[in-house]
Amino acid sequence: MAASAFVEIPELDLAAWRGPDRPQFAEQLREVGHNVGFFQLVGHGVEPEFVERHIALQTKFFDLPESDKASIDKVLSPHFRGWERVGAELTGGLPDLREQLDLSVENPVRGLDLDPAYLRLDGPNQWLREDILPGFRDHMGEYFRKMSAVADELLDAFSLALGLELGYLRRLFGELPLSFVKLINYPPTPDGGAGVNAHHDAGFLTLLLQHDVGGLQVQNPDGAWIDVPVRQDAFVVNIGEMLQEMTGNYFVATTHRVIAPQRRRSSAWFHGPDLRTPLTPLSLSDSLADAVAASPRHSTAGFMARRDEIESGLGGIGAESGAGVFGQQLWNYYCRSYPANVARHHADASAIAGISVDEAGQ
Repeated sequence: MAASAFVEIPELDLAAWRGPDRPQFAEQLREVGHNVGFFQLVGHGVEPEFVERHIALQTKFFDLPESDKASIDKVLSPHFRGWERVGAELTGGLPDLREQLDLSVENPVRGLDLDPAYLRLDGPNQWLREDILPGFRDHMGEYFRKMSAVADELLDAFSLALGLELGYLRRLFGELPLSFVKLINYPPTPDGGAGVNAHHDAGFLTLLLQHDVGGLQVQNPDGAWIDVPVRQDAFVVNIGEMLQEMTGNYFVATTHRVIAPQRRRSSAWFHGPDLRTPLTPLSLSDSLADAVAASPRHSTAGFMARRDEIESGLGGIGAESGAGVFGQQLWNYYCRSYPANVARHHADASAIAGISVDEAGQ
């Protein structure tokens, strides 16, 4: 498959990884990861009944009165967890037209005055009172476990695909992995806008469930936007910038966006490691490095710009280097996307990120 040729999103069946065809699945994964960076994952084993229950509970959450959702507003959390109104998140310096609830694995707080500042990101979620949405917190705990299990299987498959020892990437995730989920509610996108603007994902792997309406588009190397069909039997999997950095651009984070023709909902699981995990390049075969050198798409692939770079006029995906450590990668994302929250809760670290403390009042 030529890197410039993809006009649809391929499908991979995780059932093949669980059977005797592991090497074949790993080879398909390596090819799709290198040439496309997106695929529809079927055969993942998450029960249709669980998916239906998840969709129903997420619908109930977004249908709640705003006063209930505002009780867990993200602006109240120094760990960037909670609900946010449409337009609260910035991507590439532009507001995204989506309402969200962000929840994460709840690691113990390391401290809110630590340096480097990314060590402050571990901490609790904000949860609704049980009487407001009964069963929601328990369900999300089950969701975390199921998504993490599927993503860990993919890590093992990626290890084999890259010629590494089975389990290598999973072990890199360290003592306190930090994954998180965005439950997303998109109103219809107005002309000239975007539910979420063109971007790369910051983490390692993303597993996305599209609930009912399409709108996700992936940009191929020729600049065309390819629609990703809605399938409730599949998770849309894509590669993030962490894996791009660690593979020396053999895998690249493919640019994507959302333009929703009507009200749209989705759930995105961002599988991430311990905040302290270094993004040290993996020891890969010469053939993989040669493939990068031979492909302009890979050899020149950039990263999402930091907040200070955006302020200086750099394009949204114009940075030439990554973050070096996963926590810094995640901190750069929050500074880029939620500068007012950073200024509100982490004033001492704001100036370093190119954020004015005055932004806390936005």
